[in-house]
Amino acid sequence: MILPVPRPGILDIAPYVGGESSVPGLNRIVKLASNESALGPSPKALDAFREAASSLHRYPDGGCTALRRALGGRFCLDPARIVCGAGSDELLGLLARAYAGPGEETLYTEHGFLIYPIATRAAGATPVAVPERDLRADVDALLAAVNPATRIVFLANPNNPTGTYLSADEMRRLREELPAGVLLVIDAAYAEYVDADDYSASFELVDAFSSVVVTRTFSKIYGLGAARLGWAYCSEEVADVLNRLRMPFNVGAPTQAAGVAALGDRGFVEEAQRHNRRWRSWSREAIGALGLEVPESHGNFLLVRFPEGPGHDAAAADSWLKSRGYIARRVASYGLPDRLRVTIGLEAEMRGFVDALAEFMARRRGIAEGGR
Repeated sequence: MILPVPRPGILDIAPYVGGESSVPGLNRIVKLASNESALGPSPKALDAFREAASSLHRYPDGGCTALRRALGGRFCLDPARIVCGAGSDELLGLLARAYAGPGEETLYTEHGFLIYPIATRAAGATPVAVPERDLRADVDALLAAVNPATRIVFLANPNNPTGTYLSADEMRRLREELPAGVLLVIDAAYAEYVDADDYSASFELVDAFSSVVVTRTFSKIYGLGAARLGWAYCSEEVADVLNRLRMPFNVGAPTQAAGVAALGDRGFVEEAQRHNRRWRSWSREAIGALGLEVPESHGNFLLVRFPEGPGHDAAAADSWLKSRGYIARRVASYGLPDRLRVTIGLEAEMRGFVDALAEFMARRRGIAEGGR
């Protein structure tokens, strides 16, 4: 049988695998694997989604006019320079297709979001992973990795899964020292969770440099992951390119309506921020008290490091937690095989998770002592 042959490089792409959602044999599970909002979506967003669903026979506004206007008003941005997509993933893929191709490269940090190399390979370009320093993006290393083939630098700030960030000054230095023709794509999916005074979502860099794009998402603090909604703020020139590439009706009408309503419910967002701040701090302290390494995080998750050795490592901890109904995220595919990423959930979920982890650690110590 003769089959169609895909373009060279397509079969080299490792498909993205999301966080698990079920455990065989268990009906009740607590999913802490996908950095979903602990509080879910705003009730106002749900109401708007339901109301818009009554007109499913109508095509949506292909330009997301009301949504872009709401985004512009909320963040003091020019709506004409905002492009909406089916999640920020779609926009990252469009940027790779638009600005990178065969014989060209993109840069991303070694523990960066896996969509960056996937989008790059799909465009026919080559992704280059740049070493981090202490789980943080290294500006000097990124600059040193640039060569004539470099077209895009993808950088999540703060980063998933490490939870680290670069300051506004570091981001500006990166942009100033990059070649003018290299596009800097700043993925600020977790910006709402950062409390640090020296952090910025980098909209000011977009205004100062035509070769900067900031992507944002409604999947995290707004709790609209299932609706698939993201957006990019960029120069007029980049916006024009994205609008030429994206499909005509890439964001559904109920999704647009939910996004507008979510932006208007600032009190709900502030509640989600308070909840995350409190239980991220509590969970980090409680897990650290068990003898595990838990670096500071600036997202809605924690990265927990486990010791090496069968029965003691991250894989063993993952299996134990699943047996107790708790799903965390293995991050070996991010180059971190000794760690689990844990989303900040509701109070009862975090207390239960810590209790289950305490059982694992007590069992681990018992095994170690029995083997002496």
